[in-house]
This record gives sequence, C-alpha cells and structure tokens, in this order.
Amino acid sequence: MKQSIYLPNQAGETYEYKLAQTEGLKISGHRQFSSRVAYSAAHVVADPFRSDDPVGKPTIDWDLTMKYRHYLWSLGFSVAEAMDTAQRGMGLSWEEAKELISRSVKEAKSVGGHIASGAGTDHLEPGPSVTIEDVIHAYEEQVSYVEGAGSKVIMMASRALAACAQSPEDYEYVYGKILNQVSKPIILHWLGDMFDPNLKGYWGYNNIDDAMNVCLRIIETHADKIEGIKVSLLDDQKEIQMRRLLPENVRMYTGDDFNYPSLIEGDSQGYSDALLGIFDAIAPVASMALQDLDKGNTADFREKLDRTVPLARHIFQHPTFAYKTGVVFLSYLNGHQSHFRMIGGAESSRSIVHFGKVFELADQAGVLVNPELAIERMKPLLELAGIHQLGVAK
Repeated sequence: MKQSIYLPNQAGETYEYKLAQTEGLKISGHRQFSSRVAYSAAHVVADPFRSDDPVGKPTIDWDLTMKYRHYLWSLGFSVAEAMDTAQRGMGLSWEEAKELISRSVKEAKSVGGHIASGAGTDHLEPGPSVTIEDVIHAYEEQVSYVEGAGSKVIMMASRALAACAQSPEDYEYVYGKILNQVSKPIILHWLGDMFDPNLKGYWGYNNIDDAMNVCLRIIETHADKIEGIKVSLLDDQKEIQMRRLLPENVRMYTGDDFNYPSLIEGDSQGYSDALLGIFDAIAPVASMALQDLDKGNTADFREKLDRTVPLARHIFQHPTFAYKTGVVFLSYLNGHQSHFRMIGGAESSRSIVHFGKVFELADQAGVLVNPELAIERMKPLLELAGIHQLGVAK
C-alpha cells in the first residue's frame, strides 16, 4: 500500500502526494569504483546545542560529520573535503576548515578512504588594499596546511584573486607560483559565478571561451603538477570542449550538477570523472549506478542516474549557492542527522514549497532510504511552516 503525505504548492494550498517508493532503499557497500574516479563533496553536520550565535560562531557535530564521511567511503566514494558543499566561505571559516580537514584525513587513513581537501584564500578578506602577493601568501598557507595534514590538494578559486587581479597574466602568475611549490599533483577548481557571484570574471575574462583559454594555458604549462580540474559551470558543452583540449595526463572532473550522467558516461573521445556536490544527496543510488558502469552496464547506469537529475536540478536551482540546504535536508530525511539545522542558519535559504518538491523528487529518484522515516521527519517541518494535512494556515 502506497504511503502519502500532504505537501504545499505555490498557490498556498496542499495536495496529497502518494509516494512511488513502497520499500526502503537497499544499500550495498562497495570498496572503490574501477571505471571512474568519483569524489563526493561532503557537507558538515551542525551542532545546534553548543552555540548561541549560529551565524557568528557556528559549531560542528564532529561525530556525525565524520560518520557521514565513513558512509560515503563505504559506498565507494572518495571524499572532497572542506569544499563549498561544506559551506566553505559561506559559514565555515578557514579555522574550522583546518580542523575538519585534519579530522577527515585521520578517519580516511583508518579505513583506507581516499580524500582531497580544499585549499583557498578564504582567510584573506578581499579589499582595495589586497595585493597579488597577499593572495599568493594566503594560498601558500592553506596549501601547506592541506599537504601537511596528509591530504591531496584541491586548489579552490579565490575571491581575493578575482577582486584584485588586473589581467589574465595575474592569474597565470599566481597559479604558477603555487603549482611550482606543490609536492604532489593537485586538482584545480573552476567554480562558476552561479555558485559564487564573487568569482565573476575568473581567469581575467567574463567570456567563458576566453577564460577557458587562460585556464588551459596554465594547465599545459604545469601539466606535471596537475592531476585534474573540476569544472563547475553547469554547461555540458563547454565542459566537453575543455575536456577534449586537456593534456592526456590531466583528468576532467565534472562539477556539473545538471548534466552529470552524460558527462560521466562520456563519448567516443573521452569522459569526465566526477567531483560533485549532488553525490552527497544521492549517494546510494549514485554508488549503485557507478557499480553498473564498472560492469559495463551503461543502460542501467543511465537509468539509475537519469532518475536523479530532476532532483539535482531542483536542488541546484537559482540561487545555485543555496544548494547546500537541499543536501542537508536530504541527510536529515534519510536519518543521518536528527535535526535540520545548518551552520550560519542556512536552512532558511529555501522555502517550505521548495522542500516539499525536494521530498517529492527524492522519492521519484529512489533516494529515500526509509520512506516511512522521511514522512515522519517531513511532517514537523510542514507544521512549523503553518501547514497542516488538509490545508494551510493563513
């Protein structure tokens, strides 16, 4: 018998939604994928009890945060740590990120899990007095910390660099200085301004093709120091264009949370590996799909992953940077945390109508681990918003 719940719509009314899932999701463990490298950018679990200032002084539930990383490793994923999915620079400060990275590296080593961690310049506040040399020193500090902690480096895009750079040559200079210092090949990160408006005009150009040329010059010059690049532009054709121009030894990591199934599948000229925030939200289904791909079963891979795309597009809708809210919401629905609170109070970034649609699309994507639990956890949120089973309180 199908279960149902009343969800809100934009007209201020409720409708009865009958769940497509009648049983819980059967999760199978997996050691690691063989056909693709797959990183899940992981969120952090807030501790709602230890701070009376969640915006200024957010606190993290370290036990649950680490437990979630073990969950991702158990499904076969590598973990991309302290990225924007963890609210890096949007609630999570560099001081907190350092502890997050060191704890995660320790946990990764305990189970043989793979990890790469974000190094940026977010402890350097952009401003008129900030120079290119200041940006270099900031990058050096964070890259040194991540390497010292025992993690692979993901060189994140810099708001401070975007603010002070005067030309494409400034980007080439900064990246060249850092890449010449790293001890092991790293992953670059091109984050589009839909994810962070402060990064508009990155690489010195607003035009994507011109910006891509600058980025490719940097990669070609330092190819021996670059393992891959994560591209988050939500433009599959631009990603494919860039992928085909990369040096042979440099991986393309898709960060396209709209078009990931086709980009990961690839074509006759290559494919993208993955470093995705949406994998946090759809981890069990994505793991099963990637296992299908490992077996050469492309049809089942696409069938499973294609069903998650409407959910991903809804979670990552404008304003895209609020997607973290949907990721944590699904973690709450699936029982990975007992509350729906986020550092910086970011749970308020989306409306109750948005969350109702997330619930519906998550059910249709097959990512609700326990539908009965998800209903039980959805109802208090609806009631808190003034929504009752047969109507909306005005």
